[in-house]
Amino acid sequence: MGLGLLVLRSLYFMLPGYLANSSPVLSKNILDFLAKPVDMGLKFRGKPLLGTHKTWRGVIIASIVGMLIFALQKYLYQFPFFQKWSIVDYGMLYSKYSILPGFLLGFGAIFGDMVKSFFKRQFDVKSGERWFPFDQIDFLIGALMFVSFVYIPSWQVILILFILTPLIHISSNHIAFYLKIRKEKW
Repeated sequence: MGLGLLVLRSLYFMLPGYLANSSPVLSKNILDFLAKPVDMGLKFRGKPLLGTHKTWRGVIIASIVGMLIFALQKYLYQFPFFQKWSIVDYGMLYSKYSILPGFLLGFGAIFGDMVKSFFKRQFDVKSGERWFPFDQIDFLIGALMFVSFVYIPSWQVILILFILTPLIHISSNHIAFYLKIRKEKW
């Protein structure tokens, strides 16, 4: 398998995590009753645990998006074109009806983001302020940790994801900023 194909397969595998990570920003105006902070205003050492931007809406939507994208990947796996893009056998590796890996990628991505937010608050890094490289890889670490309960990608896939994810994250945030979806470029 060539490097180009391995890169595409790696990105395709992480697609549920990528889209789950961006879904809270894109879902600001729906399910307003869930727009409650996950940390419920609690503090640690006099500082917010996570801050007001980490909401139950974001956690739930990210998890659902991860499951939906994974379900779509499972459906598409029946077609030879998409089988070539897959590093996993969606039909054999996971039960025919399971979307658990999608949940793990989606929830793991948002969980990783929340862990990073905790540390940002504790180190007095303001919400929206750059914190390189953690802003770019937090969700990737969370997604890979959680999905490892059912599947562990090869070291080559993990390396590719750690190299490309920061570039993709920065680029997509800049695009979202210019489209007025985000308030910060980072």
